[in-house]
Amino acid sequence: MSRDTAPPAAAAPAEASPGLRGRLHGFVDDLGALKHPLFRRYWFGSLGAVAGTQFIILATGWLVVDGLGGSPRDLGYVGAATAAPTIAVNLFGGVLADRMDRRVLLIVTSAVTGVLVGLLAVLDATGAVEIWHVVAISAALGLVYGVDWPVRNAFFPQLIDEEQMISAVALNSVMWQATRIVSPAIAGIAIALFGTAFVFAASAACFGVMVVVLLALRVERAVTGPRSAMVRELFEGVAFIVRERLFAALMLVTYTTTFFAMSYIFLMPLMADELEIGAASFGFMLSAIGVGAVSGTVLSFRLQRVAGLGPMMLTASFGSSLFVFLFAWSPVYALSVALVYCAGITNSIFLITSMTVMQLRVPEELRGRVMGIHAITFSLISLGGLVGGFIADAFGIRVAIAFGACVLACVALAVALTQPEVRRIRSHAATPNA
Repeated sequence: MSRDTAPPAAAAPAEASPGLRGRLHGFVDDLGALKHPLFRRYWFGSLGAVAGTQFIILATGWLVVDGLGGSPRDLGYVGAATAAPTIAVNLFGGVLADRMDRRVLLIVTSAVTGVLVGLLAVLDATGAVEIWHVVAISAALGLVYGVDWPVRNAFFPQLIDEEQMISAVALNSVMWQATRIVSPAIAGIAIALFGTAFVFAASAACFGVMVVVLLALRVERAVTGPRSAMVRELFEGVAFIVRERLFAALMLVTYTTTFFAMSYIFLMPLMADELEIGAASFGFMLSAIGVGAVSGTVLSFRLQRVAGLGPMMLTASFGSSLFVFLFAWSPVYALSVALVYCAGITNSIFLITSMTVMQLRVPEELRGRVMGIHAITFSLISLGGLVGGFIADAFGIRVAIAFGACVLACVALAVALTQPEVRRIRSHAATPNA
Protein backbone atom coordinates (compact mmCIF):
# COMPACT_ATOMS: atom_id res chain seq x y z
CA MET A 1 0.00 0.00 0.00
CA SER A 2 1.38 3.41 -0.95
CA ARG A 3 1.91 6.25 1.47
CA ASP A 4 -0.58 8.32 -0.55
CA THR A 5 -3.47 5.95 0.09
CA ALA A 6 -2.72 5.02 3.70
CA PRO A 7 -3.91 8.21 5.50
CA PRO A 8 -7.51 8.09 4.31
CA ALA A 9 -7.85 4.53 5.60
CA ALA A 10 -6.51 5.52 9.00
CA ALA A 11 -8.57 8.71 9.19
CA ALA A 12 -11.95 7.08 9.77
CA PRO A 13 -11.24 5.72 13.27
CA ALA A 14 -9.59 9.02 14.18
CA GLU A 15 -12.75 10.90 13.19
CA ALA A 16 -15.07 8.48 15.00
CA SER A 17 -13.19 8.54 18.25
CA PRO A 18 -13.72 12.24 19.15
CA GLY A 19 -17.40 11.90 18.28
CA LEU A 20 -17.77 8.95 20.61
CA ARG A 21 -15.84 10.72 23.32
CA GLY A 22 -18.04 13.77 22.87
CA ARG A 23 -21.19 11.73 23.29
CA LEU A 24 -19.76 10.05 26.37
CA HIS A 25 -18.73 13.39 27.85
CA GLY A 26 -22.24 14.71 27.13
CA PHE A 27 -23.75 11.75 28.96
CA VAL A 28 -21.40 12.25 31.92
CA ASP A 29 -22.35 15.94 32.00
CA ASP A 30 -26.02 14.97 32.21
CA LEU A 31 -25.19 12.87 35.26
CA GLY A 32 -22.83 15.52 36.56
CA ALA A 33 -24.11 15.42 40.12
CA LEU A 34 -22.72 11.88 40.46
CA LYS A 35 -19.23 13.30 39.95
CA HIS A 36 -19.48 14.77 43.46
CA PRO A 37 -18.33 12.03 45.88
CA LEU A 38 -20.69 13.14 48.66
CA PHE A 39 -23.73 13.20 46.41
CA ARG A 40 -22.72 9.93 44.77
CA ARG A 41 -22.53 8.08 48.11
CA TYR A 42 -25.76 9.70 49.29
CA TRP A 43 -27.56 8.84 46.05
CA PHE A 44 -26.62 5.17 46.08
CA GLY A 45 -27.55 4.93 49.76
CA SER A 46 -30.88 6.60 49.02
CA LEU A 47 -31.45 4.18 46.16
CA GLY A 48 -31.57 1.35 48.70
CA ALA A 49 -33.81 3.32 51.06
CA VAL A 50 -36.27 4.19 48.30
CA ALA A 51 -36.33 0.55 47.19
CA GLY A 52 -37.02 -0.33 50.82
CA THR A 53 -39.96 2.10 50.82
CA GLN A 54 -41.37 0.42 47.73
CA PHE A 55 -40.95 -2.96 49.46
CA ILE A 56 -43.02 -1.68 52.39
CA ILE A 57 -45.86 -0.52 50.15
CA LEU A 58 -46.15 -3.78 48.24
CA ALA A 59 -45.61 -6.14 51.17
CA THR A 60 -48.03 -4.26 53.42
CA GLY A 61 -50.83 -4.48 50.87
CA TRP A 62 -50.15 -8.17 50.28
CA LEU A 63 -50.06 -8.91 54.00
CA VAL A 64 -53.35 -7.13 54.68
CA VAL A 65 -55.30 -8.67 51.81
CA ASP A 66 -53.72 -12.10 51.36
CA GLY A 67 -52.09 -12.84 54.68
CA LEU A 68 -54.71 -11.41 57.03
CA GLY A 69 -57.80 -11.65 54.84
CA GLY A 70 -58.48 -7.95 55.07
CA SER A 71 -61.12 -6.14 53.05
CA PRO A 72 -60.60 -3.29 50.58
CA ARG A 73 -61.73 -0.99 53.39
CA ASP A 74 -58.89 -2.30 55.59
CA LEU A 75 -56.45 -1.57 52.78
CA GLY A 76 -57.88 1.94 52.56
CA TYR A 77 -57.35 2.41 56.30
CA VAL A 78 -53.69 1.49 55.89
CA GLY A 79 -53.25 4.00 53.05
CA ALA A 80 -55.00 6.76 54.97
CA ALA A 81 -53.01 5.93 58.12
CA THR A 82 -49.83 6.70 56.20
CA ALA A 83 -50.97 9.67 54.12
CA ALA A 84 -52.78 11.73 56.77
CA PRO A 85 -49.89 11.95 59.29
CA THR A 86 -47.44 12.58 56.49
CA ILE A 87 -49.37 15.62 55.28
CA ALA A 88 -49.88 16.89 58.84
CA VAL A 89 -46.17 16.67 59.69
CA ASN A 90 -44.68 17.70 56.31
CA LEU A 91 -44.95 21.39 57.11
CA PHE A 92 -43.26 21.10 60.50
CA GLY A 93 -40.71 18.71 59.01
CA GLY A 94 -39.66 21.56 56.76
CA VAL A 95 -39.28 23.85 59.79
CA LEU A 96 -37.03 21.26 61.46
CA ALA A 97 -34.97 21.05 58.27
CA ASP A 98 -34.27 24.78 58.55
CA ARG A 99 -33.55 24.62 62.30
CA MET A 100 -31.42 21.53 62.73
CA ASP A 101 -28.60 19.59 61.10
CA ARG A 102 -30.28 17.90 58.15
CA ARG A 103 -27.83 15.01 58.07
CA VAL A 104 -28.57 14.18 61.72
CA LEU A 105 -32.30 14.38 61.07
CA LEU A 106 -31.98 11.93 58.17
CA ILE A 107 -29.98 9.55 60.33
CA VAL A 108 -32.77 9.60 62.93
CA THR A 109 -35.62 9.18 60.44
CA SER A 110 -33.83 6.36 58.60
CA ALA A 111 -33.06 4.55 61.84
CA VAL A 112 -36.62 4.91 63.16
CA THR A 113 -38.04 3.68 59.84
CA GLY A 114 -35.77 0.64 59.97
CA VAL A 115 -36.87 -0.14 63.53
CA LEU A 116 -40.59 0.19 62.71
CA VAL A 117 -40.33 -2.04 59.64
CA GLY A 118 -38.18 -4.48 61.58
CA LEU A 119 -40.90 -4.66 64.24
CA LEU A 120 -43.46 -5.46 61.55
CA ALA A 121 -41.15 -8.18 60.21
CA VAL A 122 -40.92 -9.77 63.67
CA LEU A 123 -44.70 -9.64 64.20
CA ASP A 124 -45.24 -11.15 60.77
CA ALA A 125 -42.62 -13.89 61.17
CA THR A 126 -43.99 -14.96 64.56
CA GLY A 127 -47.60 -15.02 63.34
CA ALA A 128 -48.66 -12.43 65.91
CA VAL A 129 -49.44 -9.67 63.40
CA GLU A 130 -52.98 -8.30 63.16
CA ILE A 131 -54.47 -5.63 60.93
CA TRP A 132 -54.43 -3.05 63.71
CA HIS A 133 -50.68 -3.61 64.06
CA VAL A 134 -50.24 -2.80 60.38
CA VAL A 135 -52.41 0.32 60.64
CA ALA A 136 -50.57 1.55 63.75
CA ILE A 137 -47.12 0.98 62.27
CA SER A 138 -48.23 2.59 58.99
CA ALA A 139 -49.36 5.66 60.94
CA ALA A 140 -46.02 5.82 62.73
CA LEU A 141 -44.22 5.53 59.40
CA GLY A 142 -46.39 8.36 58.08
CA LEU A 143 -45.19 10.60 60.91
CA VAL A 144 -41.58 9.74 60.11
CA TYR A 145 -42.09 10.32 56.38
CA GLY A 146 -43.53 13.73 57.21
CA VAL A 147 -40.12 14.75 58.54
CA ASP A 148 -37.96 12.63 56.25
CA TRP A 149 -39.20 13.77 52.84
CA PRO A 150 -38.82 17.56 53.24
CA VAL A 151 -35.45 17.08 54.92
CA ARG A 152 -34.23 14.93 52.01
CA ASN A 153 -35.34 17.56 49.49
CA ALA A 154 -33.55 20.25 51.47
CA PHE A 155 -30.42 18.19 52.15
CA PHE A 156 -29.12 17.06 48.76
CA PRO A 157 -28.44 20.62 47.44
CA GLN A 158 -25.74 20.84 50.15
CA LEU A 159 -23.85 18.04 48.38
CA ILE A 160 -23.55 19.63 44.92
CA ASP A 161 -22.64 22.82 43.10
CA GLU A 162 -25.57 24.94 41.94
CA GLU A 163 -24.91 24.19 38.26
CA GLN A 164 -25.53 20.50 38.98
CA MET A 165 -29.03 21.11 40.37
CA ILE A 166 -30.82 19.96 37.21
CA SER A 167 -28.81 16.75 37.21
CA ALA A 168 -29.41 16.12 40.92
CA VAL A 169 -33.18 16.68 40.74
CA ALA A 170 -33.46 14.42 37.70
CA LEU A 171 -31.31 11.71 39.31
CA ASN A 172 -33.57 11.75 42.36
CA SER A 173 -36.56 11.29 40.08
CA VAL A 174 -34.83 8.43 38.25
CA MET A 175 -34.22 6.80 41.60
CA TRP A 176 -37.92 6.89 42.55
CA GLN A 177 -39.25 5.93 39.13
CA ALA A 178 -36.75 3.15 38.48
CA THR A 179 -37.41 1.54 41.86
CA ARG A 180 -41.14 1.80 41.21
CA ILE A 181 -40.60 -0.37 38.13
CA VAL A 182 -38.06 -2.85 39.51
CA SER A 183 -38.87 -3.14 43.22
CA PRO A 184 -42.39 -4.63 42.86
CA ALA A 185 -41.00 -7.45 40.71
CA ILE A 186 -38.24 -8.19 43.22
CA ALA A 187 -40.60 -7.99 46.17
CA GLY A 188 -43.18 -10.16 44.42
CA ILE A 189 -40.64 -12.93 43.81
CA ALA A 190 -39.34 -12.63 47.39
CA ILE A 191 -42.87 -12.89 48.80
CA ALA A 192 -43.55 -15.97 46.71
CA LEU A 193 -40.32 -17.63 47.87
CA PHE A 194 -39.91 -16.44 51.46
CA GLY A 195 -43.03 -14.55 52.55
CA THR A 196 -43.79 -10.95 53.50
CA ALA A 197 -41.75 -11.06 56.71
CA PHE A 198 -38.59 -11.53 54.64
CA VAL A 199 -39.45 -8.48 52.51
CA PHE A 200 -40.04 -6.34 55.61
CA ALA A 201 -36.70 -7.48 57.00
CA ALA A 202 -34.97 -6.65 53.73
CA SER A 203 -36.53 -3.19 53.82
CA ALA A 204 -35.27 -2.65 57.38
CA ALA A 205 -31.78 -3.66 56.22
CA CYS A 206 -31.96 -1.11 53.38
CA PHE A 207 -32.62 1.69 55.87
CA GLY A 208 -29.78 0.38 58.01
CA VAL A 209 -27.44 0.83 55.06
CA MET A 210 -28.76 4.38 54.63
CA VAL A 211 -27.85 5.13 58.25
CA VAL A 212 -24.31 3.85 57.69
CA VAL A 213 -23.93 5.99 54.55
CA LEU A 214 -25.14 9.12 56.33
CA LEU A 215 -22.83 8.53 59.29
CA ALA A 216 -19.89 8.42 56.88
CA LEU A 217 -20.80 11.72 55.17
CA ARG A 218 -19.04 14.84 56.34
CA VAL A 219 -21.16 17.82 55.36
CA GLU A 220 -21.09 21.39 56.59
CA ARG A 221 -24.32 22.41 58.25
CA ALA A 222 -26.48 24.68 56.10
CA VAL A 223 -26.71 28.36 57.01
CA THR A 224 -29.97 29.10 58.80
CA GLY A 225 -31.69 32.29 59.76
CA PRO A 226 -32.63 33.48 63.26
CA ARG A 227 -34.98 31.17 65.11
CA SER A 228 -38.47 32.01 66.28
CA ALA A 229 -41.54 30.02 67.27
CA MET A 230 -42.11 26.98 65.05
CA VAL A 231 -45.57 28.12 63.95
CA ARG A 232 -44.19 31.53 63.05
CA GLU A 233 -41.38 29.94 61.04
CA LEU A 234 -43.92 27.74 59.29
CA PHE A 235 -45.96 30.77 58.27
CA GLU A 236 -42.79 32.45 57.02
CA GLY A 237 -42.44 29.61 54.52
CA VAL A 238 -46.11 29.86 53.50
CA ALA A 239 -45.82 33.65 53.22
CA PHE A 240 -42.79 33.31 50.95
CA ILE A 241 -44.71 31.05 48.56
CA VAL A 242 -47.74 33.35 48.54
CA ARG A 243 -45.54 36.41 48.03
CA GLU A 244 -43.45 34.88 45.25
CA ARG A 245 -46.01 34.39 42.49
CA LEU A 246 -43.74 32.00 40.60
CA PHE A 247 -43.67 29.60 43.56
CA ALA A 248 -47.41 29.96 44.15
CA ALA A 249 -48.18 29.17 40.51
CA LEU A 250 -45.86 26.14 40.35
CA MET A 251 -47.18 24.76 43.65
CA LEU A 252 -50.76 25.15 42.40
CA VAL A 253 -50.07 23.21 39.20
CA THR A 254 -48.07 20.57 41.11
CA TYR A 255 -50.80 19.98 43.69
CA THR A 256 -53.44 19.83 40.96
CA THR A 257 -51.35 17.34 39.03
CA THR A 258 -50.98 14.89 41.89
CA PHE A 259 -54.41 15.29 43.50
CA PHE A 260 -56.54 15.28 40.37
CA ALA A 261 -54.67 14.11 37.27
CA MET A 262 -52.62 11.35 38.88
CA SER A 263 -55.53 9.84 40.80
CA TYR A 264 -56.05 7.53 37.82
CA ILE A 265 -53.12 5.43 39.09
CA PHE A 266 -55.17 4.37 42.13
CA LEU A 267 -58.21 3.78 39.93
CA MET A 268 -56.35 1.54 37.48
CA PRO A 269 -57.84 -1.74 38.81
CA LEU A 270 -61.30 -0.41 37.90
CA MET A 271 -60.02 0.61 34.49
CA ALA A 272 -58.60 -2.88 34.03
CA ASP A 273 -62.10 -4.27 34.54
CA GLU A 274 -63.43 -1.75 32.05
CA LEU A 275 -60.88 -2.90 29.45
CA GLU A 276 -61.46 -6.56 30.38
CA ILE A 277 -57.78 -7.39 30.85
CA GLY A 278 -56.10 -9.90 33.14
CA ALA A 279 -53.56 -9.46 35.92
CA ALA A 280 -50.51 -9.74 33.66
CA SER A 281 -51.78 -7.10 31.25
CA PHE A 282 -52.76 -4.89 34.18
CA GLY A 283 -49.24 -5.12 35.59
CA PHE A 284 -47.73 -4.22 32.23
CA MET A 285 -49.99 -1.16 31.99
CA LEU A 286 -48.82 -0.02 35.44
CA SER A 287 -45.20 -0.54 34.40
CA ALA A 288 -45.80 1.59 31.32
CA ILE A 289 -46.48 4.57 33.60
CA GLY A 290 -43.14 4.08 35.36
CA VAL A 291 -41.25 3.55 32.11
CA GLY A 292 -42.80 6.75 30.77
CA ALA A 293 -41.75 8.63 33.90
CA VAL A 294 -38.15 7.43 33.49
CA SER A 295 -38.22 8.44 29.82
CA GLY A 296 -39.50 11.87 30.81
CA THR A 297 -36.71 12.19 33.35
CA VAL A 298 -34.10 11.49 30.68
CA LEU A 299 -35.73 14.02 28.32
CA SER A 300 -35.78 16.65 31.05
CA PHE A 301 -31.96 16.69 31.06
CA ARG A 302 -32.00 18.23 27.59
CA LEU A 303 -35.25 20.16 27.65
CA GLN A 304 -34.24 22.27 30.66
CA ARG A 305 -31.42 23.74 28.59
CA VAL A 306 -33.63 25.13 25.82
CA ALA A 307 -35.06 28.62 25.57
CA GLY A 308 -38.67 28.99 26.60
CA LEU A 309 -38.39 26.73 29.64
CA GLY A 310 -41.52 28.15 31.26
CA PRO A 311 -43.83 27.65 28.26
CA MET A 312 -42.36 24.19 27.71
CA MET A 313 -43.08 23.27 31.31
CA LEU A 314 -46.72 24.36 31.08
CA THR A 315 -47.08 22.62 27.72
CA ALA A 316 -45.90 19.38 29.33
CA SER A 317 -48.47 19.80 32.11
CA PHE A 318 -51.27 20.45 29.63
CA GLY A 319 -50.07 17.52 27.51
CA SER A 320 -50.20 15.25 30.54
CA SER A 321 -53.84 16.20 31.14
CA LEU A 322 -54.63 15.53 27.48
CA PHE A 323 -53.11 12.05 27.51
CA VAL A 324 -54.94 11.15 30.74
CA PHE A 325 -58.22 12.43 29.29
CA LEU A 326 -57.76 10.32 26.17
CA PHE A 327 -56.85 7.32 28.34
CA ALA A 328 -60.15 7.73 30.18
CA TRP A 329 -62.06 7.09 26.95
CA SER A 330 -59.66 4.62 25.32
CA PRO A 331 -61.60 1.61 24.02
CA VAL A 332 -58.67 -0.79 23.55
CA TYR A 333 -55.80 -2.02 25.69
CA ALA A 334 -52.88 -1.25 23.34
CA LEU A 335 -53.95 2.37 22.97
CA SER A 336 -54.38 2.66 26.75
CA VAL A 337 -50.81 1.48 27.36
CA ALA A 338 -49.45 4.00 24.84
CA LEU A 339 -51.44 6.84 26.41
CA VAL A 340 -50.35 6.19 30.02
CA TYR A 341 -46.76 5.91 28.78
CA CYS A 342 -47.05 9.36 27.18
CA ALA A 343 -48.77 10.71 30.30
CA GLY A 344 -45.85 9.43 32.36
CA ILE A 345 -43.37 11.24 30.10
CA THR A 346 -45.08 14.63 30.13
CA ASN A 347 -45.95 14.49 33.81
CA SER A 348 -42.36 13.69 34.72
CA ILE A 349 -41.04 16.57 32.60
CA PHE A 350 -43.26 19.06 34.42
CA LEU A 351 -42.57 17.76 37.93
CA ILE A 352 -38.79 17.63 37.48
CA THR A 353 -38.56 21.01 35.77
CA SER A 354 -40.75 22.76 38.32
CA MET A 355 -38.83 21.19 41.20
CA THR A 356 -35.54 22.38 39.67
CA VAL A 357 -36.88 25.91 39.28
CA MET A 358 -37.90 26.03 42.93
CA GLN A 359 -34.67 24.46 44.22
CA LEU A 360 -32.59 27.05 42.33
CA ARG A 361 -34.64 30.05 43.46
CA VAL A 362 -35.52 29.29 47.08
CA PRO A 363 -33.36 31.05 49.72
CA GLU A 364 -31.24 28.57 51.66
CA GLU A 365 -32.68 29.66 55.01
CA LEU A 366 -36.19 28.82 53.75
CA ARG A 367 -35.36 25.71 51.73
CA GLY A 368 -36.60 23.19 54.29
CA ARG A 369 -39.95 24.91 54.84
CA VAL A 370 -40.64 25.44 51.15
CA MET A 371 -39.64 21.87 50.32
CA GLY A 372 -41.80 20.67 53.22
CA ILE A 373 -44.81 22.36 51.67
CA HIS A 374 -43.85 20.86 48.31
CA ALA A 375 -43.46 17.39 49.84
CA ILE A 376 -47.21 17.29 50.49
CA THR A 377 -47.37 16.57 46.75
CA PHE A 378 -46.56 12.88 47.17
CA SER A 379 -49.30 12.21 49.73
CA LEU A 380 -51.94 14.00 47.67
CA ILE A 381 -51.89 11.17 45.11
CA SER A 382 -53.55 8.69 47.46
CA LEU A 383 -56.05 11.26 48.74
CA GLY A 384 -56.92 12.18 45.17
CA GLY A 385 -57.54 8.51 44.48
CA LEU A 386 -60.02 8.46 47.38
CA VAL A 387 -61.96 11.40 45.90
CA GLY A 388 -61.75 9.83 42.46
CA GLY A 389 -63.22 6.65 43.90
CA PHE A 390 -66.31 8.53 45.11
CA ILE A 391 -66.73 10.10 41.67
CA ALA A 392 -66.31 6.70 40.03
CA ASP A 393 -69.02 5.24 42.29
CA ALA A 394 -71.43 7.96 41.25
CA PHE A 395 -70.63 8.46 37.56
CA GLY A 396 -68.31 5.65 36.44
CA ILE A 397 -64.55 5.17 36.24
CA ARG A 398 -64.10 6.89 32.89
CA VAL A 399 -65.84 10.06 34.07
CA ALA A 400 -63.74 10.10 37.25
CA ILE A 401 -60.44 9.90 35.33
CA ALA A 402 -61.57 12.43 32.70
CA PHE A 403 -62.70 14.86 35.41
CA GLY A 404 -59.26 14.90 37.04
CA ALA A 405 -57.61 15.50 33.67
CA CYS A 406 -59.95 18.40 32.90
CA VAL A 407 -59.21 20.09 36.22
CA LEU A 408 -55.46 19.97 35.52
CA ALA A 409 -55.96 21.28 31.96
CA CYS A 410 -57.96 24.25 33.26
CA VAL A 411 -55.39 25.10 35.96
CA ALA A 412 -52.41 24.78 33.58
CA LEU A 413 -54.15 26.98 31.02
CA ALA A 414 -55.08 29.56 33.68
CA VAL A 415 -51.49 29.74 34.91
CA ALA A 416 -50.19 30.09 31.35
CA LEU A 417 -52.56 32.99 30.67
CA THR A 418 -52.28 34.87 33.98
CA GLN A 419 -48.76 34.26 35.31
CA PRO A 420 -46.06 35.99 33.24
CA GLU A 421 -43.47 35.00 35.87
CA VAL A 422 -43.75 31.41 34.67
CA ARG A 423 -43.84 32.30 30.97
CA ARG A 424 -40.67 34.38 31.29
CA ILE A 425 -38.46 31.50 32.47
CA ARG A 426 -36.13 31.16 29.54
CA SER A 427 -33.29 28.78 30.36
CA HIS A 428 -32.02 25.98 32.53
CA ALA A 429 -30.78 28.62 34.99
CA ALA A 430 -34.44 28.74 36.03
CA THR A 431 -34.58 32.48 36.48
CA PRO A 432 -36.97 34.88 34.75
CA ASN A 433 -35.57 36.68 31.73
CA ALA A 434 -32.44 34.53 31.88
